[in-house]
Amino acid sequence: MAGVDPYLRRILDRLGDLDPIDVLAATPIRLADLAEALSYDGWSVSHAPGKWPARTVLAHLVDTELGLGFRLRQAVTAPLDLGAHAVQPFDQDAWVARSARADPSLSLEAFRGLRAWNLTLLAGFSLEDWMREMRHHERGLESVDTLVRFLAGHDLHHLDQLETVARGG
Repeated sequence: MAGVDPYLRRILDRLGDLDPIDVLAATPIRLADLAEALSYDGWSVSHAPGKWPARTVLAHLVDTELGLGFRLRQAVTAPLDLGAHAVQPFDQDAWVARSARADPSLSLEAFRGLRAWNLTLLAGFSLEDWMREMRHHERGLESVDTLVRFLAGHDLHHLDQLETVARGG
């Protein structure tokens, strides 16, 4: 993957050879298990100094599900004669600054609903949908397939962080 953005490469490497749909389907279950393992105070703990606390990581997962679900829908429904759809960027820190105040149980339920909705969307994709490209403002052209793989790797990245908190460091 020469020339691939380093952040994208790191997230895709985290996914490795795992099936992204399997990972996406398993994430809500893993999050529910982690929610049971975390005490009320555990949601305020970070996996490392200077990093987001667990409740913020969970809120970020919800925000990402919302934002990337929108990107997926835009990419596969954009008129083909206009070329690759340009994705609308969003500032994850600005989004999470507003959503991190939510109770973790609400965040978990929001994530479950959004993920189920997005998995239903993915289940109906044609080969053409998977191959559709969009233009990312920083990384250039990316396929829908790459975005889905990114989302799955992103899940694993943040699940690792939450599991670190649940284990007590």
